[in-house]
Amino acid sequence: MALQTRLTKMLSIEHPIISAPMAFAAGGRMASAVTTAGGLGLIGGGYGDADWLEHEFAEARNTRVGCGFITWSLARRPHLLDLVLVHAPAAVMLSFGSPTPFARHIKDSGVKLICQIQCMEHAREAVAAGADIVVAQGAEAGGHGQNRATLTLVPEVADYLAEAAPATVLLAAGGIADGRGLAAALMLGADGVLIGSRFWASSEALVNPAFQQKALFADGDSTVRTTVVDIARKLEWPTPFTARVMRTRFVEDWHGRESELVTPAVVDREMQRYIKAMQDGDPDNTAVWVGEGAGLIDDVQPAGDLLKRIVADAERLVGNKAPGFVRPS
Repeated sequence: MALQTRLTKMLSIEHPIISAPMAFAAGGRMASAVTTAGGLGLIGGGYGDADWLEHEFAEARNTRVGCGFITWSLARRPHLLDLVLVHAPAAVMLSFGSPTPFARHIKDSGVKLICQIQCMEHAREAVAAGADIVVAQGAEAGGHGQNRATLTLVPEVADYLAEAAPATVLLAAGGIADGRGLAAALMLGADGVLIGSRFWASSEALVNPAFQQKALFADGDSTVRTTVVDIARKLEWPTPFTARVMRTRFVEDWHGRESELVTPAVVDREMQRYIKAMQDGDPDNTAVWVGEGAGLIDDVQPAGDLLKRIVADAERLVGNKAPGFVRPS
């Protein structure tokens, strides 16, 4: 059997999986691998670097991919959107800020607009902006987000879209790392999933292997939502977004002591510690950007192989196990 949904039809893809545009981790090779395996790969536009984006689109080697931006950062470098649109991406994803200033330009370019949301207010804003696809991201996700859980946010958004924008496709994100997560998302009313942490632990991801190895020995309890990593990098993330990362020594040193970390002399020193450890492959003294799905990750494999395994497991669950729960009355 094959899992065919409104997402696969809208994007003309084989499987209902999109890889998350993780800043600094989701490059062209990973996006290309996901697309080649039948999903859609997104390059992580992150905070915006023109040379980096051009290099990663070149790395995708003309594969049909998309791109994602941190919206509040894109607002400071709006020219980067045109740079990406020149590459005719399959979709552009906007997260963490109002999509309204960019939505019309994206859609007028014939590109699908994906809006990632973390609460119902964001969902309404995405619909008003004309989103083709809405990603409901739960707090289990690695990286930035808010505090709603995937299990309740996804069906609530599904009900809202069914009434307010029935043509809008819904994806689930946050804690989805295997076929069980994909199957569950479909049962919650989603048309597919956006997966980050599992592809973060792929061989094509732009992630130091030492960080991936750290995550392989972690469980979901080893992560925490915090602002420490943004303070240390002097990034002014808007409230109420926080980051989910592993409880490394660096994070544990400062989580709960944010008022001390913001002291100029301290933050300058700790920023250097953070950056040096990131460059040196020292996970204990920096951040490891993985979500609660870490407890479901036990190896590093090519992204295409991971996607195919997730799909095969979900197809088995939906096709074989799910019917077993239904008994004649």
